[in-house]
Amino acid sequence: MTVAFGVLGPVTAWQAAGDTPPVAGEPRGEVIALRGPRHRAVLARLIVARRRVVPVARLVEDLWDDPPPGAVGAVRTFVAALRRALEPERPPRAASRLLVTEGPGYALRAQPDAVDAWRFEQAVAASAALPPGQALARLREALGWWRGPAYAEFADEHWARADRSRLAELRLQAVERLADARLALGMAAEAVPDLDAHAAAHPWREDAWRLLALALYRCGRQGDALAVLRRARTLLAEQLGLDPGPALRRLETDILHQAPHLTPGQAAPPPRDAGPLTAEADAGAAAAAERVWTRAAAAFDQAVPPGARARLESTVGLLRGLAVTGGGGLSAAREQRLAAVAAAEELGDPELTARVIGAYDVPAIWPRSDDPAQAAQVVAAAERALSALPGSPGPRARLLAVVALESRGGGSPRAAEAAREAERLARRLDDPALLAFALNGVFMQTFHRAGLAGERDAIGAELVALSAAHGLVTFEVLGRLIRLQARAALADLEEADRHAAAVDLLAVRHELPLAGVFTQWYRAMRLDAAGRAPADRVEAAYREAARRLDGSGMPGLEDGLPPLALLCSRVRRGLPLLDLEHAAWGPYEPWARPLLLIGRGREEEASAALRELPDPPHDLLMEALWCLAARAAVALGDRATMRRAAAALAPAAGELAAGSGLLTMGPVSRHLATLASAAS
Repeated sequence: MTVAFGVLGPVTAWQAAGDTPPVAGEPRGEVIALRGPRHRAVLARLIVARRRVVPVARLVEDLWDDPPPGAVGAVRTFVAALRRALEPERPPRAASRLLVTEGPGYALRAQPDAVDAWRFEQAVAASAALPPGQALARLREALGWWRGPAYAEFADEHWARADRSRLAELRLQAVERLADARLALGMAAEAVPDLDAHAAAHPWREDAWRLLALALYRCGRQGDALAVLRRARTLLAEQLGLDPGPALRRLETDILHQAPHLTPGQAAPPPRDAGPLTAEADAGAAAAAERVWTRAAAAFDQAVPPGARARLESTVGLLRGLAVTGGGGLSAAREQRLAAVAAAEELGDPELTARVIGAYDVPAIWPRSDDPAQAAQVVAAAERALSALPGSPGPRARLLAVVALESRGGGSPRAAEAAREAERLARRLDDPALLAFALNGVFMQTFHRAGLAGERDAIGAELVALSAAHGLVTFEVLGRLIRLQARAALADLEEADRHAAAVDLLAVRHELPLAGVFTQWYRAMRLDAAGRAPADRVEAAYREAARRLDGSGMPGLEDGLPPLALLCSRVRRGLPLLDLEHAAWGPYEPWARPLLLIGRGREEEASAALRELPDPPHDLLMEALWCLAARAAVALGDRATMRRAAAALAPAAGELAAGSGLLTMGPVSRHLATLASAAS
């Protein structure tokens, strides 16, 4: 009769006939009754010792916190009972070969393959040198031996702690090696479910996230792969204050660039000394592209005579491409757009003017104009063209969308009406590109009150689906950014993370650098909203995001935003505001001033500033600005402002004041509760 032992789960033993012990971890033989819990504790303690002698005095200490007078005798009784159970055919008074007495104590002389934990260690170690197919089979078998946590009923015993921890770590390594083997064999889809559960259960293991992201990428789920890496980054930052290690950072970069070596069967990345060759190839490609551009421009100059209307319409096409490059390109596109509209009007051709105005369908995400004066001129030109074109539903829809888009943040009834009519016409015409442009205008008119994140989320969802189906890349980016903002306001940050990751992927693939400004700001806000990272880390993230605004060509976004983000973060955390007093507040100065004055103890001036405070603009920061006003009103006992803030914020009671996706004032319900308490 041979005996095997199991500790990868509840402690057990079993026997089978023959000279070879049964496979440890697969108790197919007869289970041995080990009587009471202290009998199993003695056996487990001897297995932990790994064939070494454990003195009786140590066993007594390990079995009882306060040993009874007869503890030594009790241990000897337990050992005798174990010997009878493990070696029932041993003759009376014959020495035990398995549970032996040696010196001052006892040892379990089990064979190396008779204990499932020892056999598991051997299998995992051996798998490292096996080909993927053999490693897969070996690891799958070994992981199947686990019946629960190691030494399950002795989880709280100090003598089992080190072995339990070591075996748990080894098990996690085995799961990751099994995934590695599956990926090497092209079984990415089979690897995803186990890795998903593994990463969720052990979120601090960077290898778990790395393997899961790689498996998702190889399944063609690039957006999900990037979302996994973003989630890992967030967890590491929020819970441990750490940045991802080099392996995760490198994988994220490789996925964004669709590195060939990520896909089995494709070439690995070139060695470092191949850099000059790559640079030379890139330079050659760039030179070839420049030649194509130069020749095409020359051919256009020869084929299209000066002053031709085609030149004007073609210019607008160039301006659309220029606008999404960011920086000076966006500013130049705005300036030249107005010149193109003026030139079209001078020609006295309403249809041409309508085409020139409507062709500039550059998606817009921020509901504060970069140049209000220019926007007003474009709207006026669009209205004149609409008056001259009573029919023509297609051109009218584009002009109406322009009116809705360029009238952003004003709360104009005309702009809201234009948005609805543009959408109606676009749906009737069944024109996907026109509908996407019209929906952008509809989005810009969803700020007439607080609490409309759900409505904006629905617009974003339609934009994403429509754009993905028809290859409208820039509008898909817009839709995902809208959803990022909306899901942030609805406290669904994991979904917002997913859209941020998808935006980054599209931005890299299609060279849309402005999109990254919004996702970087979102991640700074995400770190802030979690409330676990220290204040200096949060502020560093905001300042780093602010640097992305420099030269972005988006003054409507940039002006005053960086100090406003810091103000909101500090107010929520109860931190000093003194060093923000002389910041460049731009349009947000009226909402910052009362709190800054309170911070300096100048309550009378703060009260005067609060009495003069206007309602916030109808845009993505409306809820956050009302929350700042509410904080100041409560601090100063200004009941009139408290009532204004409560009435304005009430529709957003279920949201976070984070609808911009750039900064946050936390749950609106918390501010409403404070207002209600202060007013009572």
